[in-house]
Amino acid sequence: MLKARLYDFTLFFAAIAAAFGLGVFTLDKNVFFIALFIYWLFSSLYNHLRITAQNGTIKFDYGISYSLSFGIFAGPIGLFIFETIYRFTVYFTRKRSNTADKDEFWDTFYNIGAHALNYSIGFFLYQWGHEAFTNIPFGFWILMLMLTVITTLISYTFLSTAFFMMGEMKDFKQAIRFFRESNNWLDLGKTAFTNGLLLLLLMKQEWEMVVGLFILNYLVSRSFHSKSQSIKNKIERDKFKQMAYTDFLTRIPNRAWMDKTMCELNDTDETIAIVVADIDKFKLVNDSYNHAVGDRVILHFANTLKSYLSTEDYLFRSGGEEFTIILRKKSLSQTIDLVEKIRHGVETSSVEVEYQSEKHQITITSSFGLYYFQVNQYTSMEKGYIHADQLLLKSKELGKNRVTFKNGFSEKISV
Repeated sequence: MLKARLYDFTLFFAAIAAAFGLGVFTLDKNVFFIALFIYWLFSSLYNHLRITAQNGTIKFDYGISYSLSFGIFAGPIGLFIFETIYRFTVYFTRKRSNTADKDEFWDTFYNIGAHALNYSIGFFLYQWGHEAFTNIPFGFWILMLMLTVITTLISYTFLSTAFFMMGEMKDFKQAIRFFRESNNWLDLGKTAFTNGLLLLLLMKQEWEMVVGLFILNYLVSRSFHSKSQSIKNKIERDKFKQMAYTDFLTRIPNRAWMDKTMCELNDTDETIAIVVADIDKFKLVNDSYNHAVGDRVILHFANTLKSYLSTEDYLFRSGGEEFTIILRKKSLSQTIDLVEKIRHGVETSSVEVEYQSEKHQITITSSFGLYYFQVNQYTSMEKGYIHADQLLLKSKELGKNRVTFKNGFSEKISV
């Protein structure tokens, strides 16, 4: 941590040296203060739209930067003044809102030093290359794009060096990957175009246009940020929903999702087959091996069941080694044939497990209870499930490894 702090202050004092040792302030003071106020106001306003990312335990934020245009316009001294005022404004704002990190104050010196030094380099490169690009078609914009790429590389070099010192990066490849994952040509182009346009307006002192461009950028950035946050929230909600309704072992819907699905199907008046299935003599598997082997067998059973179903059918893990299938848009004979195929598929397949450092092939059988009916006010999905569960028990009583079914339109039970 001491090395990192020394590095932060090295950048800070290097920025001071570049500003006051190499820089010459030739800008009219009134013009400078107008530009300073506009950039400070909108940069502070934009700060909450910056994206927070993390590399290991280190958090950092990034977004479009307007310091390149300000640095070229105001020079290293003006840039250092702007970065100091802006970065401490961010610090005190976060401090007041209790969102500041514990090292936020010391990190502020890194932010001032790194950005002021980086865009001071951009200033000197612009002074050196401006005349050379003047006679080239679109030379100004090519130069701005080149400066954007160079200053972005320098910025990530500073940041990667800090990560190396703190042990968050181990090698050069990791630094390259860090840069690639954090940047794309669209962002670089947007930064170059925005800073270029701002610089042209600053040189002409068209303050209304500068403010208008900042407002336009803010509205666009705010819109994209809101949409991005909305998408992120939806992804998080969907992920939470998936976790809440998905069985951890088999990755298929659990009992809670089954209950929800049954409630929805109660309003359909569909003709449906509910099938309740479980593994025969499953306790013997756990007793002969262990629960890890038992889990492998359950997973094999679930995958076998799933392999026979269509996209319009449902499969749930309703408890332990018991699974529930809802078959839709099929006749009674089709459902019986399908469940018999499943039963045969379970019986003739095997799962390879490891027990006591040896490979074992385990085969199992399964029993099924099938209830075929129309969902209505007299027979709900919940009642249909109870009937199917009772038919499963009947299969067990009759010797297991069989399908017992009942047509809800008659009273006859068949095996």
